[in-house]
Amino acid sequence: MSARVSIALAGISILSRMGAAQQDNSGGRRTSSATIRATLIRAPVTLDGRLGEPFWAAADSIDDFRQREPLEGSPATERTVVKVAHDAEAIYIVVRCYDSDMHGVRASQLRRDADLSSDDNVQLLIDSYDDRRSAFVFATNPTGALWDAQFSGVDDLNENWNGIWEVAVSRDSSGWTAEFRIPLLALRFHAGTNPEFGFNVRRFIRRKNEEDLWRSYGRTQGFYRLNNEGTITDLGDLHRPHDVELYPYALGRAVEAEHDSVGGETTGGYLGGKGGVDAKLGLTPTLTADVTLNTDFAQVEADQQVINLTRFPFFFPEKRQFFLESSGLIDLGTPGRVHLFYSRRIGLDTNGAPVPILAGGRLYGRLGPWKVGLLDAQTGGGDDANDAVVRVQRDLFDRSYVGAIGTLHAGPRGQGVERAGGVDLDLPLVVHGANLEPKVWVAGSQTPRTPGTPIAWRLSTDNPNDLFDNFVSLYHIDSGFAPPLGFVRRTGIWETTGHVDFMPRPGVLGIRQLDFTFPIPSWDIIANETGSPFRSADWQTAWFEWRVFGGDRQNGDHFEINFQRLMDAPSATFEIFRGVVIPPGRYWWSRYELQYFMNPGRALSFGAFVNWGQFYGGHSADLELTAAWRGGGHIIVSTDLTRTKAELPVGAFTAVLSASRLEYDFNTRTSLLAFVQYDNESKRVDFNVRFHWIPVIGDDVFVVWNSGYTTEPLARFRFPDTRALARPLNGAFVVKVVHRLTP
Repeated sequence: MSARVSIALAGISILSRMGAAQQDNSGGRRTSSATIRATLIRAPVTLDGRLGEPFWAAADSIDDFRQREPLEGSPATERTVVKVAHDAEAIYIVVRCYDSDMHGVRASQLRRDADLSSDDNVQLLIDSYDDRRSAFVFATNPTGALWDAQFSGVDDLNENWNGIWEVAVSRDSSGWTAEFRIPLLALRFHAGTNPEFGFNVRRFIRRKNEEDLWRSYGRTQGFYRLNNEGTITDLGDLHRPHDVELYPYALGRAVEAEHDSVGGETTGGYLGGKGGVDAKLGLTPTLTADVTLNTDFAQVEADQQVINLTRFPFFFPEKRQFFLESSGLIDLGTPGRVHLFYSRRIGLDTNGAPVPILAGGRLYGRLGPWKVGLLDAQTGGGDDANDAVVRVQRDLFDRSYVGAIGTLHAGPRGQGVERAGGVDLDLPLVVHGANLEPKVWVAGSQTPRTPGTPIAWRLSTDNPNDLFDNFVSLYHIDSGFAPPLGFVRRTGIWETTGHVDFMPRPGVLGIRQLDFTFPIPSWDIIANETGSPFRSADWQTAWFEWRVFGGDRQNGDHFEINFQRLMDAPSATFEIFRGVVIPPGRYWWSRYELQYFMNPGRALSFGAFVNWGQFYGGHSADLELTAAWRGGGHIIVSTDLTRTKAELPVGAFTAVLSASRLEYDFNTRTSLLAFVQYDNESKRVDFNVRFHWIPVIGDDVFVVWNSGYTTEPLARFRFPDTRALARPLNGAFVVKVVHRLTP
């Protein structure tokens, strides 16, 4: 079933690093191999995005960019020139993007960490370990917005990492230029004389939906295929300039009195304040420790609401910064299904309400062929627990690894200790130019209330390529499996998932690539623990989808026509929506689905999703509408509306969920975000308004207001009645200031 639905229903050789240099017509030497030399800077540098510094004229350059999309291996339609320089504290990279139609350049984003896919943009990949296993990614667009991420493994991109770096952008009649300054402090590397960094550059031209790369431009490769990256050489004698970064904060909070749905006060309001500090310690050039004291996450955006029309828990992503950096190093399992470490188990209760984190520490990085990640946190309040995680990975071959994890939850005195652990093996391969990735993990848990050591395991193989994208997996999860710091959607099951996608490129009717899952459907089958996923009588749930026609157009629009067959066999009564109860039974139904989503690069874009058919012995229809307007780089307005109308033998209901955002960006360091959500199951509307100012990179000022109001029709004080504003379900106004110190 499509992830679009907000209301949820039931071995390549390494390219040579040697090569000749040729004269570039813009000055300096043009490098034709997979290597670029970094020019040494001997004088202070001012970023202006205009190639204004004299050293750029003599610097090596690369301009041999080739298309990955739409015409694999063809020369880029617009010229791109890249140069690299360095001094004792930073690496400087300038990217000159020539463009024959500057009026067609798209640039709508200004906010830091905004999704730049709607715009023209350039991305830099720096593999500072030079191990072809991990990298830092830095990106910008023609307005100078900052975006960064950490990449590791085969597909683990942590977009929530924030580094300390700068970029200056300028535009003229023949193109736009981005000049990056990336301090060595933002990177992790092996210190010494003349180290080499893996390197790649990607340019995206939005109006053409054209993806150009310096290296790794094959369709089965791509920007994150690190064993095809190029190299930066001549970096001189590199050392990290600081060993300690401190981030003290001060916070003031005004909390409104909480009320029930009829307006009665349940908890009094109060005024308060607190302070704390986060510290980042460079223990070695490749190993970092983070420490947090009296942690607070008041500035984090509210979770997006869902109406869960299933009988299984919903997975909410982590948003708190302390747990996001290097989060890919400290987990084992399958995203959204089984996690040995789900960081929301620390500092949040089961309803998502904060639990005080008194102190925490994390150690992560690399020790030779080993990746290590350790985390420990002490929580207070009613939780009063200590939680710890240890994760290690050992490099194998070019990109593979074998790893292990252990987690521990020590509750208040007398409640005992809960544990979990596991091992995993990931073997990404390239066979005759095609990707193949077999993986396996095995885990077990121990809790005082469950005898023995229940286990879970998964075996899978992935074959993601351009013409065919195939995947199959098999799980087994014991009924008592309960990792104390983890997330498990279902236990006591066998499960198999998979798909066989056929994706030809016809080159006609404006279609770039089609996507069929026919005649073999995508599937997700879950059977009883004592049964078999290959015998339908043992199935608890089943989902099959045939994509009879789908794909992407040359203009960036996406479309799908799908047919689905589903089954659910609840063994007990469950409430699917308020007042509507599904009795035990064995239900089969068929559904039809249409999708069309416009290219997000348009100033005004729309999307529509329709799914209809049988549902638990009756009928239902799902409708999702999305719209976004990007008003020239400062204002962005978007809205999503999802509606399910069901008529069942046990009753009828209409579920409605809406979410709207207003963003106004004053500049690349100052933004105002307003987020309003409504759903008719909880019968409430919630507001989240956040003002964020970055005086200098590393410092932050947040002003945040959160409040929720009842929409219960029988309530006396219900929104939008203005009297409801004095009786919120919950509410708080917070001011938080963070200052970066480098003693």
